[in-house]
Amino acid sequence: MKTVFTPKAPAAIGPYSQAIGTGDFLFISGQTGLVPGTGEVSGNTVDAQAEQCCQNVQAILEANGMGFENVVKTTCFLADMADFSAFNAVYEKHFVSKPARSCVAVRELPKKLLCEIEVIAVKDETLR
Repeated sequence: MKTVFTPKAPAAIGPYSQAIGTGDFLFISGQTGLVPGTGEVSGNTVDAQAEQCCQNVQAILEANGMGFENVVKTTCFLADMADFSAFNAVYEKHFVSKPARSCVAVRELPKKLLCEIEVIAVKDETLR
């Protein structure tokens, strides 16, 4: 297993890694609307935070020679299911290959964030 880190995505705010690579798979920890380098929240709307989530996912994918087309599964967490449509509007701009997905509402996210995206990606095209 390989621990992944890129300064182009926020550092982990707990005892975990940005991502772990093993074989052809990359498991990206939940990415939120935190801005790399500053740790500030990217905005107070779900669409602003979702955009930052996607940018953070993209940075980790690119640091591993991948892109959104390599994503096979996402798990999305929303602080409020009323934000589902606004979240989807941002999500669908980035995850155009329509990977498998779960999307759930949770009671609360760290730092009172509004959304989070966790990703599994694969390098080997024969597995997609």
